[in-house]
Amino acid sequence: MTDNSPLLADFFQTNIAPEELPMLQPLLGARPLLGTFIALFRGGEEEVYVRLLVLREIGARADAPRWSPQELQQHFAYLNPVKLETVLKRLREHGLLVWDADNGLYELSDPARAALAALSTLLGFASQPDQELDYLTSQVAAGQSVGQVSLEAMKHLLAALNKLYQEFTDALESQSEFRIQAAQGKLDRVWRSVEKATAVARSIYTDDATPGELVSTAQAISLSQSRLLNLMGTFKRRLAQLQQQRVHLGHSGLTTRDITTWLRNRSQNELAHMLFELLPVLPDPVFVTSDELLDVAEFELIDRERQADVSFELPPPASAADTHIQEEVSLLAATRFFERLNDIDQPTTLSDALLASDYATTAYRLSLLSLLGDPDSEVDHSVVADLAALPLALAADGDVEHVDHPAVSRISRGHLQPKDYVAPVVPDTDTTETPLQETP
Repeated sequence: MTDNSPLLADFFQTNIAPEELPMLQPLLGARPLLGTFIALFRGGEEEVYVRLLVLREIGARADAPRWSPQELQQHFAYLNPVKLETVLKRLREHGLLVWDADNGLYELSDPARAALAALSTLLGFASQPDQELDYLTSQVAAGQSVGQVSLEAMKHLLAALNKLYQEFTDALESQSEFRIQAAQGKLDRVWRSVEKATAVARSIYTDDATPGELVSTAQAISLSQSRLLNLMGTFKRRLAQLQQQRVHLGHSGLTTRDITTWLRNRSQNELAHMLFELLPVLPDPVFVTSDELLDVAEFELIDRERQADVSFELPPPASAADTHIQEEVSLLAATRFFERLNDIDQPTTLSDALLASDYATTAYRLSLLSLLGDPDSEVDHSVVADLAALPLALAADGDVEHVDHPAVSRISRGHLQPKDYVAPVVPDTDTTETPLQETP
């Protein structure tokens, strides 16, 4: 069968020799081992699963690693014989399954064993939620245990840590309690892997023969781990803030988060059934009112056309009105009111203290009563400070009383009383004395 696959040189520019590229040389040097993975994973998904199944079963028999053809047929009796023979043939052609003609037995080649070891390590983390970081950390730790720490594996681990940090910061910025809790749980789970990477980095620092680039990568990993560690306190503070912002539903003890969690755990069919029971067939758009519709219609039909003829020119410049005279009048009225309040030496009703000849002056006096005892007004260098320092107490009950006045018909009921005022003692008019009686 003719192989129509393109040549390696076809993927590069015509003036470039692929064998001279430094980034491609490690791959070309591992061609036999990479050919093992190509043989296993080329083709349809179903074919790949069956090849891996057969290869793993052959490699799992550690006590007797060699197989006779009859043992293979018996062990894989659950497979179609024709399909099994196709799989074994492919494994033989690509050097994964070696035939020992002297003994008439099959055994796995060294590249096949290496591929199975890598595959088993990866499958060991398949059921874990954070298998990427765990797998990368295990690879780095395994290399360190045999004295061959891979720079490429260290860079992959650094990239995974930086990715996690960005994921966690995005969760914090989202202000979503669910995302923050999920990110915090993930941070707690991956911390075991971070501790393993810390041990590897420590061993790299203490080895004087470690290349400089590997030391720099280990330092970057340590820095990334420190950033992740700092996020643990941030997560707790942010969750505490969200806890304070929860909305409680009456006195039921439930919060909006409880309702949201309950709804998230319902299936789509359950949610659809609840909506079918709670919503009418044709929802009434109560959010659309007649007033808003009228405003929109008036703008579209009238105001939009009217704006074309409206002039938006600024008015001619004009001098601002002089407010100095008005300020002098107000200051004079406040001074006269201060003199009036300063003469109060006994409880006085508000009507007696405030009423003036016109309504404006009376209302102005009433507004000045709010300055009594105001500490902020005492620092003013005008009559305002004198009003604030008056030893008067204002008492009002919120009611109003009718007054006989040409400009004011009603006024607040209350009175002003000097703070040092002492009510006179009313003598007791009952002079009847109780006669003395002798105790029997």
